[in-house]
Amino acid sequence: MNTAYLVPSTWDFALDINGDLAMASDPYSLAQDAASAILCFQGECWYNTELGNPYNDTVFGKLPNLQLIKSYFVSAAMTVPGVVAAQVFISGFDNRKISGQVQITTASGGFAAVGF
Repeated sequence: MNTAYLVPSTWDFALDINGDLAMASDPYSLAQDAASAILCFQGECWYNTELGNPYNDTVFGKLPNLQLIKSYFVSAAMTVPGVVAAQVFISGFDNRKISGQVQITTASGGFAAVGF
């Protein structure tokens, strides 16, 4: 499945050499979609307000257990169709900003990783 390519350092759209919206394909597109799911707040998706992580309820204003956050992130990554396994690595937790990497395995056996 293709998805719009997002520049990893800015998480913004990119253009291809023809000036069109750059697209990412499997397996990277699935990893990018998994990272997008991780970054989604619960209630933020208009078409399905059950999606997303419960940042407002269990993360903001609290000192959550890192394993709990990782489990939220893995669960979010697993909501992406075509992802059969996901691992999350937290590389930073500084000034209320969590950074890390999600690594996914696809239904077709592909593997990809992307930072968040």
